[in-house]
Amino acid sequence: MNPISVLLTIAIYFAVLFLISYIAGRKADNEGFFVGNRRSSWYVVAFAMIGSSISGVTYVSVPGMVAEAGFSYLQMVLGFVVGQFLIAFVLVPLFYRMNLVSIYEYLENRFGMSSYKTGAWFFFLSKMLGAAVRLFLVCLTLQVLIFEPLQLPFLLNVAVTVALVWLYTFQGGVKSLIWTDMLKTFCLVVSVVLCIYFIADDLNLGVGGLIATIRDSDFSRMFYFDDINNKYYFFKQFFAGVFTMIAMTGLDQDMMQRNLSCKNFKDSQKNMITSGISQFFVILLFLMLGVLLYTYGGLNGLFAPKEIEGDKVFLLVATRNFPMFVGVLFIIGLISSAYSAAGSALTALTTSFTVDILGVKNKKEKDIVKLRKRVHVGMAAVMGAVIVIFNILNNTSVINAVYTLASYTYGPILGLFAFGIFIKKAVRDKFVPLVAVLSPLLCLILQKNSKAWFGGYEFSYELLILNALFTFAGLCLLIKRSLTPALSKGEGEGIQPKSTTIK
Repeated sequence: MNPISVLLTIAIYFAVLFLISYIAGRKADNEGFFVGNRRSSWYVVAFAMIGSSISGVTYVSVPGMVAEAGFSYLQMVLGFVVGQFLIAFVLVPLFYRMNLVSIYEYLENRFGMSSYKTGAWFFFLSKMLGAAVRLFLVCLTLQVLIFEPLQLPFLLNVAVTVALVWLYTFQGGVKSLIWTDMLKTFCLVVSVVLCIYFIADDLNLGVGGLIATIRDSDFSRMFYFDDINNKYYFFKQFFAGVFTMIAMTGLDQDMMQRNLSCKNFKDSQKNMITSGISQFFVILLFLMLGVLLYTYGGLNGLFAPKEIEGDKVFLLVATRNFPMFVGVLFIIGLISSAYSAAGSALTALTTSFTVDILGVKNKKEKDIVKLRKRVHVGMAAVMGAVIVIFNILNNTSVINAVYTLASYTYGPILGLFAFGIFIKKAVRDKFVPLVAVLSPLLCLILQKNSKAWFGGYEFSYELLILNALFTFAGLCLLIKRSLTPALSKGEGEGIQPKSTTIK
């Protein structure tokens, strides 16, 4: 594909996207921006959530993972499904009962202001880094397809990309995102299915041949039970998946903002269960596509599996070795998935920073609108700066970077919520930030020395669990000695929480 055809594809897609965003968000007030007025139908949110959970990282990196990791990623995805069920039946009823706009208000009700701000700042750090990593991958792809051929700098690439994200989210927020995510989910799934079809057709594979090719491939191994020191060991991946899902969805303002837009907690539970199961099969499609991409590349002498970066495999085959229609599908799928993640992250960051860090209690509606719009611009600018920095420092697989960052930044949030829900004791709130900072530092020390200290054992994404346990243990040391437990506001019968109300 030439740069002009890529630009035309993106322009047409965004024209449709902006139209949907305008129709959905033209009458959105603050409540519409933050929680979609709590009127979203569960099946609409469930379909939209597929696109939300499948980011541009998944779209490009997962097919390329099979050369090194086979289908082992599905071990983690099985954990994702279990994690979705736990979120649906533990966290969702709690958040709805407390009528929260930002889920980190729970920490204020449960522990105090220091814990509340700690959770909000760790979310800000987690989501900003994660969103920047995901959008960085899109910028790399656009640099190869458009900006380098036109001799345009990476900085302009980032500016245009972030500006597009800002434009379609600045008015409607969550209310717009749910409907635009439906479009993105449709484009993403259709693009992957059709790419599989075209590659299979080029390889003269029917349905039986397609299944046999994938089954017999050296890349199709899924389960690893033989060596606990292997980073792909089943229980490492599975439990990391469970807790990663709880942390990155259940305790993430970005993802829960959509779920809290449903009419009631039962509808939100239906959405969580449906989208969780659907995610497994969508990721399976990406891994199947990965096997076909490497098979096609090997048979046509394009590359050997170890001679090309995994993040570039899909890009290389889809845009250079097939008819333009396949390349168009790739671009639409990538843009759909990537801008879904970036747009929702920008909305969630705006919500959390406005409500949690700056505070909107006792402010007038028009003042909140002004503040929210300024924060929205600021979040977009910071995201762009982080992408540029990541481009300078990048030296790892993008999907690996996302989960490694999550292990360090979401661990304290997971520990705080776990303690708050399961241990009904008050803590010395002012020392909570210290615990939240020390826990990731202890994890970093362990990760750097684990092979030497533990007989070759190598930490993988289960580092998130260890991080949360350190935070949990630290909070146990901060327990106030009293005769009565400290229930969170809203957890006792008849007690109503004082959550932020956006009208």
